[in-house]
Amino acid sequence: MAEVALQRNTALMGAAVREQLRSLDDGDVVAAFLGGEERAFQELVTRYQSRLLNFIYRTIGDREKAEDLVQEVFIRVYRHIGRFDRSKKFSTWIYTIASNLAKNELRNRSRNPLVLFQTIKKNWQDDDRPLQFEDLNSRPDDLYRKRHLRELVEESVAKLPAHHREVFVLRELEGKSYEEIAEITSTNLGTVKSRLNRARASFAELIEPKLR
Repeated sequence: MAEVALQRNTALMGAAVREQLRSLDDGDVVAAFLGGEERAFQELVTRYQSRLLNFIYRTIGDREKAEDLVQEVFIRVYRHIGRFDRSKKFSTWIYTIASNLAKNELRNRSRNPLVLFQTIKKNWQDDDRPLQFEDLNSRPDDLYRKRHLRELVEESVAKLPAHHREVFVLRELEGKSYEEIAEITSTNLGTVKSRLNRARASFAELIEPKLR
């Protein structure tokens, strides 16, 4: 009985810790992990695994390889998290690692990868929100049109240069600020804006004839 009660108390304490970790911002979760709370690392994985998978997949166009690279991202984070400058955003740091791994994958390929984009936004906004995808509450005919548009986008975006595709994904799909993109891609702010403008223009030119 005592052993069962101890196990129950341990489980309750574990649940309380996980709930507390969920309420913390990234920097505090990192601090908790560095302070010896191993469950804090799982919280970081939970927060970023799906987001990084989407980012890398859209960049390299290979889901299985993207899954492998996401695992590599977290291995590197685990090994080097002590080097993270906590005066900066953790999201920028982990996206930089993911971006570098994706770039290495592209450099190692003999062909240009197909990258999947799900939608197009005709009037580009200057806020930091990513593009919104399918609304499951939409009517069936609306969903059909959106899915058809996604297919057209997939065909068009394959022709975008990789360096344009990367900033497009980070800005329009991940909602990153220009400053974050500059840090993640190790380029200056002017280059980020220039590449993004060219990516938007090229993308619009490619897909516009198919929307008529």
